[in-house]
Amino acid sequence: MPSAIRFDAAERLTDLQGYGENAPNARWPNGARVALSIVLNIEEGSERHIDDGDSASENLNTDMNCDPIPGQRNLNLESHYEYGSRVGVWRLLNMFRERQLPVTAFAVGQALERVPAIGHRMVADGHEIAAHSWRWIDYRNMPREEEAEHMRRAVAAIRKVTGVAPVGWYTGRVSEQTRQLLLEHGGFLYDSDAYNDDLPYWVPHSGGHHLVVPYAFDTNDMRFASTPGFVSGRDWSDYLIDSFDQFWIEGAHCPRMMTVGLHCRLAGRPGRLRALARFLDHVGAHDEVWITRRADIARHWYTHHAVETELDKADLKPHQSEAPDEHRI
Repeated sequence: MPSAIRFDAAERLTDLQGYGENAPNARWPNGARVALSIVLNIEEGSERHIDDGDSASENLNTDMNCDPIPGQRNLNLESHYEYGSRVGVWRLLNMFRERQLPVTAFAVGQALERVPAIGHRMVADGHEIAAHSWRWIDYRNMPREEEAEHMRRAVAAIRKVTGVAPVGWYTGRVSEQTRQLLLEHGGFLYDSDAYNDDLPYWVPHSGGHHLVVPYAFDTNDMRFASTPGFVSGRDWSDYLIDSFDQFWIEGAHCPRMMTVGLHCRLAGRPGRLRALARFLDHVGAHDEVWITRRADIARHWYTHHAVETELDKADLKPHQSEAPDEHRI
C-alpha cells in the first residue's frame, strides 16, 4: 500500500531559491573549509544488454560514441563497459587505498551481484556503498510497482554482497516517484538525485523532512564522453583544481561541499587516473579539507543542521525486512 507520506509538488518549487544569501555555516569537522566527496559509480554489468531482455546495448558514457543497434549486440561497445569491472575499478581502488581516502560507491545492485569482489574490497577498505538502483537504466517511464521492486532488489543485493544495507541512494535517471518510493521503503539517510546546491538540504514532505546530498556533473568524468566535454586529462584536472580553489576561497566564510564523480570505465583509464592524482595532490597541499563519505556528510547534517520534528524520525526507520539493530555503513 502506498505510504501516507507525500511530497508536495508546490513546495518543491521553492527550491528555485534554496538557501539564497543565507547559506548555513556547514561547521564541517575540524573547521574544514571544504568537504570533498569522491563518488565511484559501480555500473558495469547492469547497463542495457540484449541478454538481459533489452532492445539494444547501452551506449552512454563510454569512449565509443555510437547509436544503439536495435535487436543486436554491440560487442565492441560491451567491451568498453567490461574494462571498468576488469581493470579500471581495481586501478582506482588501489589509488584510494594507497592514499587512504574514503569514498562512496554508487553501486548498481545487479553490477555488484555480478562482480561481488568489488563490494568485498570496498567494505574491507572502509568505503561507503550507496545504492544506485537495481539496473543502470532509465526509470522515468517505469511503472511504480516495478520501480519499487527494483529498489528492493538493489538493497537486497548490496546487503547480500557486503553484509550491510545502504543508507544512501542515487538513481540517476529518476522518475517523478523515486523519492516518494524511498520514503515508503525506509532506511535511507539521504539521496543524491539532485544537482542544485553545494550543500546538503532538507526537502519537506507531509511527514517531516528528507535529506538531499546533491551530486554534480560539471566535475564528473562523464564529460569525457559528452560534447562539449573534457578531451585531455589536463582539461579535467585543471577544472577540478579551479573548482576546488574557488570552494576553498568561499570556505573561509561559508564552507561548501565538492563532489567528484568517477566511472570505472572512464576514470580507470591510465591517463585519466594521472589527472585525478594531480588533483588529489593539489587538495593534499591544503589543510582544512574533510575528505569523507557521503553517509558521514549526511550524519553530520542530521547532527548539526537537524530539522526538529518528531515525524522526521520516519526517514530513519529500518529497511524493509531488516532487523532494527543491524549495522549499516
